[in-house]
Amino acid sequence: MTENPTDTVDLHAHVSGDGPAVVFLHGLFGSWQNLGTAVRAAAERHQVHALDLRNHGKSPHHPRHDYHSLAADVAAYIEQHIDGPCSVLGHSMGGKTAMRLALSHAELVEKLLVVDIAPRAYGAHHDEILQGLSAIEGQEFASRAAVDEELAKAVPELAIRSFLLKNLVLNDGLAGWRMNLRVIQEQYPQIALWPDDSAHFEGPVLFLKGANSAYILAQDKPAVQQLFPNAQLKTIAATGHWPHAEKPAVFNKLMLDFLDQ
Repeated sequence: MTENPTDTVDLHAHVSGDGPAVVFLHGLFGSWQNLGTAVRAAAERHQVHALDLRNHGKSPHHPRHDYHSLAADVAAYIEQHIDGPCSVLGHSMGGKTAMRLALSHAELVEKLLVVDIAPRAYGAHHDEILQGLSAIEGQEFASRAAVDEELAKAVPELAIRSFLLKNLVLNDGLAGWRMNLRVIQEQYPQIALWPDDSAHFEGPVLFLKGANSAYILAQDKPAVQQLFPNAQLKTIAATGHWPHAEKPAVFNKLMLDFLDQ
């Protein structure tokens, strides 16, 4: 098991709404804004703390990027800014961070909602994206459209490019990324894996899966039940890895039903 981190970073947060607190954690290459529709829906009934994880968005960069460190950052934020345990929602990398947080800091987590990710290691399936982002960083471009055209060589899917380009920064034509691309590349093996753990979280847990996504499979059920004995799984039809963006109305109802019950 990776040693517990001794240092944390102060995470950037977008706070909105009133009511019971809920923390939102985004996925790889993202920021809190990628969960914006769900954040706005939850803020009608809750105080939402939508965080940028380290090396992403407006949060500080750090050479370490593993789930012990990511969870420690979130734990430090909750201890400083939220009175008592709260609900935590995480998508993809944020979902793994949320699970790690619940297992290592159960006293801080009341409910856990995990979006389309399982507690296991995944193969390297972001190589083309990382290569495409690296090819652009530090190069000169006349416009965002020109960057999009170049990125399309590695990432042909328009929806994924649009998601990635939210990180683009053009300074006098020089392209850069808000995310810490170098560290993400170096630490990608840590992002793909799941740290071995014998702990378990007894609180209520909801896994939301996109029906067309392979991130949660039937063979993941034993590990989920071992770590989260009070977990339930619900599937959102006709969605992939981003069910919160693909079917926001369905997602938001399931989310709020779980948070409010």
